[in-house]
Amino acid sequence: MTATTRGPLVIRHRRPSPRRRRSVTLTVLTSIMLIYTLLPLAWLAINASKTQEGLLSSFGLWFDDDFALFSNIAAAFSYDGGIFTRWLLNTLLYVVAGAGGATLLATIGGYGLAKFDFPGKTAVFAVVIGAVAVPGTALAVPTFLMFSSLGLTNTPWAVIIPSLVSPFGLYLMWTFAGDAVPREILESARMDGAREFQIFFRISLPLLAPGIVTVLLFTVVATWNNYFLPLIMLKDPGWYPLTLGLSAWNAQATTAGGEAIFNLVITGSLLTIVPLIVAFLLLQRYWQSGLAAGSVKE
Repeated sequence: MTATTRGPLVIRHRRPSPRRRRSVTLTVLTSIMLIYTLLPLAWLAINASKTQEGLLSSFGLWFDDDFALFSNIAAAFSYDGGIFTRWLLNTLLYVVAGAGGATLLATIGGYGLAKFDFPGKTAVFAVVIGAVAVPGTALAVPTFLMFSSLGLTNTPWAVIIPSLVSPFGLYLMWTFAGDAVPREILESARMDGAREFQIFFRISLPLLAPGIVTVLLFTVVATWNNYFLPLIMLKDPGWYPLTLGLSAWNAQATTAGGEAIFNLVITGSLLTIVPLIVAFLLLQRYWQSGLAAGSVKE
């Protein structure tokens, strides 16, 4: 409220500055979830720097006097004739062929289901939704019997071919392509004489990039961490992925005459998750936009 000698009394109302609402309960719950999420990673990183003796004689959430991270990494790659390197290359093979192929098939299939009409489309939608609801473990035994009759067990194809099927990725690309690629652009391209393959690769594919990266990350994580399928399909340690190989190392301590190498198991586990963390950090902006696509209706 201000007053002047030349005019009437003027009342000015000041709008209160917006304040962020803070919830103590939400802050506490978020902090608990953060600790719950990062504590296993911290434990893994700390104990990967310990020797076999240090693991058993020191506190689990603090470092030992002997920092042996680099020697553990060297020992993990050299142990048993460098089998860890073979397991790493096998995992990369399964990821590139399996997850990459699953992403490609999901992109093509989702785009076709979203932009083309054909008889039986509703039935296909029901089949895809039903396939998403079926857990992978329920299909493990029938898949093993089928591949056994084909003579493909104990080969990389027994891991790669089942990994090519991703019902969730197909459904995600189906819904994403429906909003990301406007039909008006496709109609204009067709009127200009462009063929469907040209439209897909030159127009639609760049628009589908966020969804493709999102599906790729999901399939990469699923294939990289796949354990049960290789367990029932593979017998030769030379074709093991990292998950199955580290499990075999861990089981050595319980076998007769086996050598306990828990320090190498923990170090190998740390090395296993590093590529996934790097992939998420590098592709973060793509998969976040892909997850948020379609959340706002115009």
